[in-house]
Amino acid sequence: MFALCFFHSVICGRKKFGSLGWSKIYNFNDGDLTICADVLFNYIQKYDVVPYQDLKYIFGEIMYGGHITDDWDRRTNNTYLEVYIKPELLCNMILAPQFRSPDPAKFNYADYSNFIETKLPAEQPIMFGLHPNAEINYLTSMCDSVFSTIMNISGKIGGDSGSNENQEYNTLMDYKNRLPVDFNINEINERAKDKTPNVVVCMQECERMNKLLGEIRSTLEDLRLGITGALNMSDAMELLSQCLTLNKVPASWESVAYFSKKLLANWFSDLLERVKQLQEWSAKEIVCPKSLCISYLFNPMSFLTAVMQNTARLDGYPLDNMALQTTVTQIRSHEDVQKESESGAYIHGLFLEGATWELGGQGQQGYLIDQKIKDIHPKLPVVLVEAVPVEKKKTIGQY
Repeated sequence: MFALCFFHSVICGRKKFGSLGWSKIYNFNDGDLTICADVLFNYIQKYDVVPYQDLKYIFGEIMYGGHITDDWDRRTNNTYLEVYIKPELLCNMILAPQFRSPDPAKFNYADYSNFIETKLPAEQPIMFGLHPNAEINYLTSMCDSVFSTIMNISGKIGGDSGSNENQEYNTLMDYKNRLPVDFNINEINERAKDKTPNVVVCMQECERMNKLLGEIRSTLEDLRLGITGALNMSDAMELLSQCLTLNKVPASWESVAYFSKKLLANWFSDLLERVKQLQEWSAKEIVCPKSLCISYLFNPMSFLTAVMQNTARLDGYPLDNMALQTTVTQIRSHEDVQKESESGAYIHGLFLEGATWELGGQGQQGYLIDQKIKDIHPKLPVVLVEAVPVEKKKTIGQY
């Protein structure tokens, strides 16, 4: 019962770590603990030997597992039960660092209560089996939430209205002047002699980027006319004005953009980098870059599908029997890629969370290792993506 309560507190406490705790938000509650305690009582009353496997199945797959919809979360949940619910509990087993299970032969209810009050360690990531960096993520998210709330509440109140309007106008014009021109789809289409899968992906990305650039350009121009008095200020203009002041990405831009959590200033700089990559890709012969930043695409999966289509056409394989095989190369930066891959494609722009990458020795592949303190999102080296028949895909030693 003590271990069951500790298990309940741990899986509920993981929620605060966001996606590092659980992939989705689950409604674990005291009702789950109460029902599991009743089941535990009934089993112990009826069996001469404690059925540990039965209890772990009921707790992990039925009671608490009934909330869980993600396979990785289910594995995490069941792993806790494998560690906590076993015979060693009765022999001062280590439940967490500096925290052992009490000796039931020497403890009564009052002793258990006192033990919890006096011996329970401070709530740290290591108590949950998580890396210390998880605490940094949690505290950073809390600070972002607090400051975001303060900014939303305060709005534009305070300060000189004239200087605020001038600053807003300068910000608006800065974004407007730095905004790239639209891609000429007709010209790209004329230069595309062979409509390969890569060319089709490039054109689709250019079309979606044009839609985003057009939305940004038109809304900024409307707001400029509204500030200068040429147009009446509408609700949409007011919202855009507020977003420029609060450094938030306007909802109308987000609706036609890629998913991103960046604030407006960083978001706009990121947009310029995405456009730059598309400009290089769509120039002259419309050749894919030596290494493509896949996270700069609106639809990254379309490029991965194009890799499979290219291989299927070249080698005469049926497309529905192809699978992607990834290899993390020894090339740490995409700038060091000398030439295109002979098979598949090089990609970059991927980051790790919860681990870091160690480059292998001469002629050896690298491997995942524990992340370093305060290095929250280490960069993954250049990755080679190849398409292979399903039966030839590597499965051993792959994450």
